[in-house]
Amino acid sequence: MERAVVQIALFGLLVASANTLADKDDWDIYSFHINSTVSSRYATTIITSRVANRMNDPKEIEFHVRIPKNAFISKFRMLIDGQFYDGVVKGKERAEQQYAEAVSLGQSAGIVSSVGRTMEEFKTSVTLAAHKKVTFELTYEELLKRRLGKYELQIHARPMQPVKDFKVDVYINEKAGINFMEVKGGLSTKALANAITRTHVDKQAWVYFYPTEDQQKTCDSCGEQGMNGDLVIVYDVNRNPSLGDIKKSDGYFVHHFAPLNLVSIPKNVVFVIDQSGSMHGKKIQQTRIALIHILSDLLEEDHFGLITFDSAVFHWKRELVQATRENLESAKKFAREIVQRGATDISKAVLEGAHMLNAHPRAGSASLLILLTDGDPTSGETNPEVIQSNVRRAIADKFPLYCLGFGFDVNLKFLEKMSLQNNGVARRIYEDSDADLQLTGFYNEVATPLLTDVTMIYNGGANLTQTNFTQFYNGSEIVVAGQITDNDIATFTPQVVAISRNRRVTFSDTNAAVDPEGPASDGSVQRVWAYLTVKQLLEKELVLSGPEKENAKKEALELSLKYNFVTPFTSMVVTKPQGENTDVLHKPGEGKKQARNQWGHHHRRKFSPPSRALTPLFGMSGFRSSPDIPQVESLSRDAYVGSGRRGMSEGSGITAIDSLHQAQDFMVHQDLLDYGRINIRPTIVSPRATDAPLSHRFLQKAENLSLPLCFDVTGKVQLKLVHHPNGELFVNGQLDSVANGGFRNITILLKTDLRVEITADVIVLVEGQRMSVLAGDHPITVGSLTVIRRDKEIDVAVGDTRMLILIHKENGKEFLWPILRQRPLDDDISGILALKPVVYEEVQQSPSTRLTIKGQDYDAARASAVDYSINRSPTHDCWLMSVESALQRSLDDFIVT
Repeated sequence: MERAVVQIALFGLLVASANTLADKDDWDIYSFHINSTVSSRYATTIITSRVANRMNDPKEIEFHVRIPKNAFISKFRMLIDGQFYDGVVKGKERAEQQYAEAVSLGQSAGIVSSVGRTMEEFKTSVTLAAHKKVTFELTYEELLKRRLGKYELQIHARPMQPVKDFKVDVYINEKAGINFMEVKGGLSTKALANAITRTHVDKQAWVYFYPTEDQQKTCDSCGEQGMNGDLVIVYDVNRNPSLGDIKKSDGYFVHHFAPLNLVSIPKNVVFVIDQSGSMHGKKIQQTRIALIHILSDLLEEDHFGLITFDSAVFHWKRELVQATRENLESAKKFAREIVQRGATDISKAVLEGAHMLNAHPRAGSASLLILLTDGDPTSGETNPEVIQSNVRRAIADKFPLYCLGFGFDVNLKFLEKMSLQNNGVARRIYEDSDADLQLTGFYNEVATPLLTDVTMIYNGGANLTQTNFTQFYNGSEIVVAGQITDNDIATFTPQVVAISRNRRVTFSDTNAAVDPEGPASDGSVQRVWAYLTVKQLLEKELVLSGPEKENAKKEALELSLKYNFVTPFTSMVVTKPQGENTDVLHKPGEGKKQARNQWGHHHRRKFSPPSRALTPLFGMSGFRSSPDIPQVESLSRDAYVGSGRRGMSEGSGITAIDSLHQAQDFMVHQDLLDYGRINIRPTIVSPRATDAPLSHRFLQKAENLSLPLCFDVTGKVQLKLVHHPNGELFVNGQLDSVANGGFRNITILLKTDLRVEITADVIVLVEGQRMSVLAGDHPITVGSLTVIRRDKEIDVAVGDTRMLILIHKENGKEFLWPILRQRPLDDDISGILALKPVVYEEVQQSPSTRLTIKGQDYDAARASAVDYSINRSPTHDCWLMSVESALQRSLDDFIVT
């Protein structure tokens, strides 16, 4: 197939952008998945959107998502008619030259823009032929940063319409062990709480977010255009008092350093506050509130100073003073009386703050200078380069400078450079109702210094990222990555040297081994090194000048190209079908504003929706039997090949049918193979059943991160999985007779004469007298029931209840394992899947273990069980008990006779 070259480069900043929302009569987002995997705090997230053009004419289809600003896009591809169109990262200059040739033809520009505080938008489009499908897939990577004792993985869900097949899957694997995990954000509110499933076992954690189509319209941040909000997974790892967590793979290492049990260091802090005329109104009010709160948090062993400035500089006191109660009350009174006026002499104010810290050194303390301003220098020295040079000379690497830029009128790049030159950081404070909380939140990150003059030493290491740090704060983390010389772990010796109060401390653990990734490495450690190196080179390029600046830029460009990162120095070129428009998307710089689509515009067309009808293919004579409603208890693949994983066509969604038996009035409706009316009662035939009675081991979760319970169920019994009488829903499962197996078939019954039979090979829907076979990846909806077939899983939603059925394979045999992803709101359900986490207490460990559950003691033994409710099927330790002890009732209550 011929292709036209289309460029995607990342540029510009849009504070807000108009969204082209899906018109459901035009095109349908029928599947939207977000899959995020975190290993050693490095997150790789894949967003996959599947869209169908329902029109009789071509239609422009848009892919529009938000990603964290701190992330690098590393992959983008489209799948159309079985053909992949992949993005290739190129140097920005080369990509823009290629773009200029195309844009001269009047083609359009796409954008990646900054939105809000933490997100960027990615948007592109493609023209899709009538009744065709397109799959968009975007991958981005980021190293999670520890702040205030926790990591946050932010996932933004905004598919632009309610989606039948919507899901978010998050998997976290931390070798150090996960200390705690919780889910926050606008999408974790009451209306969506039962759509979230959390699992945490030692070093691994899983979060699943599976809202129904109705929930996507009715939650706090939802509407007729679907969800628009964040899911934030918050967690931390276990810490040790020494060297920290070191992981090695493929000749690379990453070291996370945040030791426990350190004593805080008294601090010397000077606050330099802008009170110029532009700070009027809410800005100055919120600044007063934040400053008073910060002063209240100072410890008596701290010393502090307070300066305000406009075109002149005003001191509360001209020297640092101890944070006594009397001094703090006086400083708060001064803060309450701050009023806006005059111009902005940033240079004089910062130099005065540096002078106060230099004039009052204290042994065994840590100093820091904090500047808050909302504008450019307009008084005194106004040349940014001269200001930066003077400040750098005055501070002389003795303490860090932190710059807070209030609003969007501030020159954040000027503040960023000045901060980086002095071992600090710059951060934007957004003009929102919580600006005072933003200010105090930043201060809390640096409020408790634990170490100063930190040096990370790696004998046997090379090509290291930053290894010297002015200060280490409580709740933060130092991360260093590099290569291991000759990949020789035996000669690789890490060590950390720092100052704690007045004494030098050394962190080393000669007994600790570097944790290897193992032979099946995914290269994530190397990518962490590349990510950190590029990030730090971008900072150096901002600070340096002359040949050093060019060298940093060149090295950052080379690494970005090698690892396929879209950065300020690279662009992504994407091929599309011939004749398509050209998109140019640059990664935005913080604080820049970008006019919408400055090089062109999209041409959009409106069409009338096509009619949707059943297409008869042929008729067959059926067999006569009982006139009862058919009980479809089996379907063999010799009769019907209905697997959505075999023989699927991207365009049609229809699978091959080798032969048809016992069927009449066969019809096709998109992804349904319809077998018309039937009067038969076929029987399920298991091609792999044996006569040996085998046991299946089940896990039951426990509260408070305790070991789960486990119990065995013997024989090919049929179990009650979920019974929800109020919802008229009944789900049963037939266990197989395969070693290490699960369920051979699952039956879903609704009192509306609707029945679904599911095996690993086929899904059969029986509605009244009509039987249909699901054969494709498009969601099928019948009344309140939606069934979605994916590669290795089946998603079933009935009202506000959602269940996932995983397809596992052991020793060449496939079996099913169901999971209740979402409980109904009324919670009036029973069944094996509806069991709530158990609460128990260990009351005896020798000579045998006994557990107390609801005041009764039971025998238990340490064992293990495979967790088939997770795709990777990990093995967990558990307390093995009799089935009656674990269930707190007879197994007969869960058996369907």
